[in-house]
Amino acid sequence: MLSPIDALIAKDAIRDVLMRYSRGVDRGDAALLKTCFHADSTDDHGHWKGNGHAFADFIVTSLPQRAHHTTHSVANVLIELDPEHDELARAECYAIAYLRRSDADGAEWLDLFAGRYVDRFERREGHWRIADRVVVHDWSTSTRFDAATSFPLPMAGFAQGRRDRSDPAYGSGH
Repeated sequence: MLSPIDALIAKDAIRDVLMRYSRGVDRGDAALLKTCFHADSTDDHGHWKGNGHAFADFIVTSLPQRAHHTTHSVANVLIELDPEHDELARAECYAIAYLRRSDADGAEWLDLFAGRYVDRFERREGHWRIADRVVVHDWSTSTRFDAATSFPLPMAGFAQGRRDRSDPAYGSGH
């Protein structure tokens, strides 16, 4: 059984994996995504099932074809360390994915996916990573943008997010 301090360290490392996962998807960073999964991991995304490293390659290639902007976030993170095995943990977190896309007619849409990541984590060679992930769908919706739903703030002054390593999160420009 882990000491209370080691348990806090383990939970923080697992939370870090969950945050890196969201950054990796939104920035299109397959290398970063692969740091979230063990090489022999499994991932069940409903429409895609297979190895976690293969999912990283799949999502950074396919997502830009479906959406020109995405924001993935996690909340309500619950991590349960296995009391019998210091190298095992289960995690459930709420997953909210916003995808902005254009349809064939040029109309803009916002797709919202609300679900949960249900993960089995393993610590191997000192690193906590996802060994098995199931994405659970709770609900979703799509909304078409029109003049009444346009964002009223002037956006030109903001640093703009990018789907690659030139994004400000990687230290470029700041």
